[in-house]
Amino acid sequence: MSEGYFFTVAGLICFFEGLPYFASPDHLKAWLLKVCTMSNRHIRILGGAMMVLGLLLVYWGRHHGG
Repeated sequence: MSEGYFFTVAGLICFFEGLPYFASPDHLKAWLLKVCTMSNRHIRILGGAMMVLGLLLVYWGRHHGG
């Protein structure tokens, strides 16, 4: 894997992570307050689901993408 590819992926991660903060800070604050009231179990389930989704997207992109 090239260094340029790594920085491209890292840049996209930063972009999509920062998008909610820029686009809708009020909704983000409300969502973060809601997350603070969730049980650790539910937060772990949400995190695990996002990790699985991320791996599936990587797999799909590597095997079915251009």
